[in-house]
Amino acid sequence: MRILVVEDDPDLSRQLKQMLKEQGYAVDVATDGVEGHFLGDTEPYDGVILDLGLPQIDGVSILQKWRADERKMPVLILTARDQWSEKVAGFDAGADDYLTKPFHTEELMARLRALLRRAAGHTTDVIEIGDLVVDNRAARAFVNGMGIKLTSHEFRLLAYMATHKGRVISRTEMVEHIYDQDFDRDSNTIEVFIGRLRKKIGTDRIETVRGLGYRLVDPDAPQTS
Repeated sequence: MRILVVEDDPDLSRQLKQMLKEQGYAVDVATDGVEGHFLGDTEPYDGVILDLGLPQIDGVSILQKWRADERKMPVLILTARDQWSEKVAGFDAGADDYLTKPFHTEELMARLRALLRRAAGHTTDVIEIGDLVVDNRAARAFVNGMGIKLTSHEFRLLAYMATHKGRVISRTEMVEHIYDQDFDRDSNTIEVFIGRLRKKIGTDRIETVRGLGYRLVDPDAPQTS
């Protein structure tokens, strides 16, 4: 999962980036409204944490532009403003949730996970595909109840595939959603990660759909025609 943080406070933006990375997310940071709008308008983020009081372009204006351009990623507004009129303006602009500074990091992460779950059509942070379990809250995966040791990129890829289980996902889409902007994004490395995951979770859980991409499945589920 790839998250955009638009926050002009350097200490807070660093804190959020570190916290999100520790939870297994790929993270990009923008420190002003112009950069934030550009990234959100041109990159395929799974979610956005957006401050309202930004230099150059304020958060409400950014959000209005994104929604006008049919950018549908879930957006959590994070701001020091606590007046009800500011909250209404944020929701009317297209925000999905709202958190006022100062905040507890556990609450921010819980709200973000909830937004990502709803956007993907899930009701909990734990996704089960047969006896494979992916816990997005703990950033861990299990097979037959046994924990699997995964690198951060392996977990990101597995979590993204689990979130979209049963759907064919192209290598390009995987690259766009598991790497941050500064990473040397080479789609050929996806094959390496797929190979590693197959060794760790079982070769029959990830199907190759020739010419299209990969699909995470339950190999023991009844096959449909």
